[in-house]
Amino acid sequence: MEVVENSLNNISKNSAVNAFAEIYADEAKERAREIDAKLADDRAGRLAGLVIAIKDNLCLNNHPAEAASAILSGSKAVYTATAIQRLLDEDAIIIGRNNCDEFGMGSSNENSKHGPVKNPVDPSRVAGGSSGGSAAAVAYGGCHIAIGSDTGGSGRQPAAFCGVLGLKPTYSRISRYGLIAYASSFDTIGILGKSVDDMALVLSCMAGYDPHDATSSRQKVQNFTRPDNTTKYKIAYVKDALMHDSLSTEVRDRTHEQLEALTNEGHQVEPLDFELLEYLLPTYYILTCAEASSNLARYDGVRYGERAKDANNLEEMYELTRSVGFGEEVKRRILTGTFVLSADYYDSYFSKAQKVRRLLRDETARAVSKYDFLITPTTPTTAFKLGEHAADPLAMYLSDLLTVQASVAGIPALSVPIGNDESGLPIGMQIMADNFQENKLLSFANYLLSLN
Repeated sequence: MEVVENSLNNISKNSAVNAFAEIYADEAKERAREIDAKLADDRAGRLAGLVIAIKDNLCLNNHPAEAASAILSGSKAVYTATAIQRLLDEDAIIIGRNNCDEFGMGSSNENSKHGPVKNPVDPSRVAGGSSGGSAAAVAYGGCHIAIGSDTGGSGRQPAAFCGVLGLKPTYSRISRYGLIAYASSFDTIGILGKSVDDMALVLSCMAGYDPHDATSSRQKVQNFTRPDNTTKYKIAYVKDALMHDSLSTEVRDRTHEQLEALTNEGHQVEPLDFELLEYLLPTYYILTCAEASSNLARYDGVRYGERAKDANNLEEMYELTRSVGFGEEVKRRILTGTFVLSADYYDSYFSKAQKVRRLLRDETARAVSKYDFLITPTTPTTAFKLGEHAADPLAMYLSDLLTVQASVAGIPALSVPIGNDESGLPIGMQIMADNFQENKLLSFANYLLSLN
């Protein structure tokens, strides 16, 4: 009960951050009492006492699941996501649902029907997106762990902006059943936290095959909690990323300092040329917008969600429902996706992007087979001001420049806080590894934290 009360107090004190769309205070207290009784009888699960928040695009039976979108206002889930159910089965406590960018589309958490999330380090700045509420809640102690989603950096980028850890597991490692879809071949359920041990334990509980998700892997679930801080690793830093014009001087310098520290610790650190870097963002946005266009076609005002009241016929109902129900960023991506999927442009854009994705995946696979880890900064800059990129979508999309590689390739990646800039804003470093190497990633993250 004490941990729940502590989380609720922290949420109350930081309410202006707007990290939560809804808080389940009474439910959390009742569940805490049940788990206290289990602990007294030695019947409690592995996650007993762990306070968890879930992103607004994850289903929890009989609770709202709105994906921060007006088109889903008032919608309630009729089942629980597999990943969340596995946490509940191990006696985790759900404290509430986190604010996020609408349908997970955004890099600042300013595209939400619940309003923007503010960075708890500096409330004049963004918390990052799309899992900004998740990162902010972890940062100020509203929960121990937040379960978010990561399609192109939606967990890692806000983790870097808020100074916490953010893990995107291998695509298929965690079932997507119960995650409201954005781009199905990219979407992953991610984990944000301050403790590597807590994150490893949560991953151990959530990972594994799910018959409800045909894309979920049958790969054996490891014991992710085993530490290994004795190995000397072969590490590559992506030289093209560190030389990119969008990188701030402080992010570049802090990353170089970290690489130098790893060299001094006896690790083999080498530069890696990744000449396809410039193709990552356009490939990612063409493909994810195309998938978003298909996935969001189901929100038509007929089957569920909001419906326009003033339509005179079916076509008008579709148009009015979507015009009012979807936010500007979501509409922008739907229109882009519909364009690249159209008969006249399918081969010019979508088909070519699929081929380029294969090249990017192959090139990344060669790199992670040669090295234990690939390293880049997580973000080109520290958290930017609220509204700074509102009128410039391309500047906003550049926030994802360094995180989309792992998403395009499907490999695991983790953002680790490595210090702050002169304004006190957190800086994150991204580590990527080969498929299903989460245990190595988490162990290395623990080691990196010990260096800082």
